[in-house]
Amino acid sequence: MTNMIRSLFKRPGDSIMVSLTFIATLIILAILGVILGTITIIGAPNVTIDFLIKSPEAGMTEGGIFPAILGTTLLVIIMSIMGLPIGLITAVFLHEYAGEKSRLANIVRFAVNNLAGVPAIVYGIFGLSFFIFFVGAQIDNIFYGGSLKWGKPALIWASATMALLTLPVVIVSVEEALRTVTQDEREAAYALGATHWEVVYRVVIPKALGGILTGGILAVSRGAGEVAPVLFTGAAYFLPELPKSLSDQFMEMGYHIFVMSTQSHDVDATKPIQFATTLVLLLLTFSLNFVAVLLRRRIRITRR
Repeated sequence: MTNMIRSLFKRPGDSIMVSLTFIATLIILAILGVILGTITIIGAPNVTIDFLIKSPEAGMTEGGIFPAILGTTLLVIIMSIMGLPIGLITAVFLHEYAGEKSRLANIVRFAVNNLAGVPAIVYGIFGLSFFIFFVGAQIDNIFYGGSLKWGKPALIWASATMALLTLPVVIVSVEEALRTVTQDEREAAYALGATHWEVVYRVVIPKALGGILTGGILAVSRGAGEVAPVLFTGAAYFLPELPKSLSDQFMEMGYHIFVMSTQSHDVDATKPIQFATTLVLLLLTFSLNFVAVLLRRRIRITRR
């Protein structure tokens, strides 16, 4: 360790760069600490059992956030069912079946890279125009005689939009996980007479399972905190009733925080609920990431 530290200062200017990097790291950690500390100090006293199980009351200045918690949970579950299988299949195709010179693979990778750079608000506009105004409206015209049922903001359209948003995260994460499986393990399976599909299904995917699960949970974590896509496709301003079908609107924690901090008739009165809701959302996101770390560690230990 001492030799490593000494080697950092051999060349002129190294000490300055190391010092600047260290200071920048401390500044980032300090800002993060201030943000998390402020949210925890103000929000923690308001996170009670009643707050977690009640609906909003008195113009969202009282009550709880249970409809928002349930709506966020349903959004994440449906989004995962829609997006994770497609992301997994796409990543397996790109890494295990498509050759290095495959034109189709290059087109898919180009599309994935572009999707990863698209702002979240653009996904919301796309979901509104395609899923609601086109797909939903066509379903209403064909099956419901033009009456409005699916051609409006709904849980299913918000979930589909969020699935598109998180798809690049899933594909990139799964493909990186597949790269961790060595070629020797593949060749050993081929030597035993396994087909290409058997190698992928019985060797590659189980070996990369930790990274695959991590990618999926990270995608879910991002989806749980996004606001812009659901703003246009399904989230409601104030809806204490719980969604009863996929065609219903719903409340979502991220959008609920946005509404209380910008649209409430008394922002100061909603401030305790704002911080409490933010704390619950952060705890949910941190918990998902912590579960990803534990799963990866457990799988690695099991595979040894």
